[in-house]
Amino acid sequence: MKRRFLMTLAVLGLAAVPVWFALSSTDAQAQAKPDYAVGDRLAKPAAKTTGGFRTITFDDLMPADWDPNAIFRQLDMESLQDNDPRAMEVMAKIKQAWEQAPVVPALNGQKIRMAGFLVRLEGDDKHIREFLLVPYFGACIHVPPPPSNQVVHVIPDKPVPVGPDMGAVWVSGTLNLAASKTDLGDAGYRLAAVKVEPYTGD
Repeated sequence: MKRRFLMTLAVLGLAAVPVWFALSSTDAQAQAKPDYAVGDRLAKPAAKTTGGFRTITFDDLMPADWDPNAIFRQLDMESLQDNDPRAMEVMAKIKQAWEQAPVVPALNGQKIRMAGFLVRLEGDDKHIREFLLVPYFGACIHVPPPPSNQVVHVIPDKPVPVGPDMGAVWVSGTLNLAASKTDLGDAGYRLAAVKVEPYTGD
């Protein structure tokens, strides 16, 4: 029963080792093939400036002193069974902690470039007007969203042509600290994008 409860946390993106960290071992696999599996991440790009935009990664969106595992050390999940009413309380506490994940103030107003997976929010059958940028394939669609400081709400300056579901993209624009609540997940950042292009590596 306890194992089933922990598996439920994992499916919710709330495993004792957070899904968005545990899945980082698939970087090479994600880079080597055009089709991605749930949990695949893109290879970490080199830190450089392209066209006036500084390349950053999802790791840069987290404060250096923030420990995403801290919430798990505060909870006694080992003692909980599937039918324990405290189980839902535990999941609610973890969800709240991830929704309130801290952002990096120094990134506000920065011109940045970063790669990730596109999760459509607004658009039609030909164009996308708003989307979430997430660090691993399947986030917000096949598995629940990661912490809010790992989700960027992107608003392109012009609609983006529809591509593959959860396609990998590069986005360039001005990043701001702006919390957004959407049906697919909470974002801690907003990016006014001037360029959205398919991901082709570094």
